[in-house]
Amino acid sequence: LPPRGAAPGSPGNPGLAGWLDLPFAVRACARTASFETRVDLMEIFGIPLSAFLGQLLLGLVNGSFYAMLSLGLAVIFGLLGIVNFAHGALYMIGAFVAWMGLQYFGINYWASLVVAPLVVGALGVLIERTLLKRLYNVDPIYGLLLTFGLALILEGVFREQFGVSGQRYATPELLQGATDVGFMILPNYRAWVVVASLTVCLGTWFLIERTRLGAYLRAGTENPKLVQAFGVNVPLMVALTYGAGAGLAAIAGVLAAPVIQITPLMGSNLIIVVFAVVVIGGMGSILGSILTGVALGLIEGLTKVFYPEASNIVVFVIMAIVLVIRPAGLFGKEK
Repeated sequence: LPPRGAAPGSPGNPGLAGWLDLPFAVRACARTASFETRVDLMEIFGIPLSAFLGQLLLGLVNGSFYAMLSLGLAVIFGLLGIVNFAHGALYMIGAFVAWMGLQYFGINYWASLVVAPLVVGALGVLIERTLLKRLYNVDPIYGLLLTFGLALILEGVFREQFGVSGQRYATPELLQGATDVGFMILPNYRAWVVVASLTVCLGTWFLIERTRLGAYLRAGTENPKLVQAFGVNVPLMVALTYGAGAGLAAIAGVLAAPVIQITPLMGSNLIIVVFAVVVIGGMGSILGSILTGVALGLIEGLTKVFYPEASNIVVFVIMAIVLVIRPAGLFGKEK
């Protein structure tokens, strides 16, 4: 873990995107001698099995964050057709809401998992009602430019207020400590991140793809006039959909807060990789974004073991290959 107070991106604190830059830093330090001897004798392409499995598990943690962030993007694009470049800024605001809630109002971590999505979701509804609703009938590039500019404004405001040195958020007491899983010492909080992220992702997919509400959402975005004729308030439903996507970004921000320094730039450092995840999975494919996010986290982690120099570009190399072979993405629908 990085030393407290280390600036994001510094050697002491590589940040969320650089969790895996220290391939062997989390090897087990409490294994019994017999188990250690047995495991170290096993190698995969010259890499000790303990290091291989450790990186695989840490890649799953990173992949869980990718899945959470790409899920919100996929929901907004798939249902509304908006390329939401402000998603990284909303993720950052979610983390800051959790931090400010704890610092100024005594709102603990568990309450922040509810409060932050509501606050950021309300901001998302405001953005949709005042800005984005005017762009639905024009070229999608205008929506991308608007949200990109909005992201710069939000980051600038927070940078002016809080600087760039970063704020610390304590790990909740219930999730402190670590568990010996045999081949590594796994921090309890990171295990919680995996469980929470996958639960939210799969729950969102089920809600949109397998429930009556999800059917209304899909129908309302594909044929709003017909759905409105049945008495459904389509404009409100569209606004709430964007707000829900923003809320998902906020949940990811709260989950990330105890792991990294909270800075105004934390969203912009991740958003390009998350967009690549969405493109690979298929723009608008919710299940594709979830599966691709987890898979790319694992691939990125393993790349740090076998060829660390390529770990920062492997996602983009995969994106280029997928776009050449299947432009709509792995799970996207050809138009």
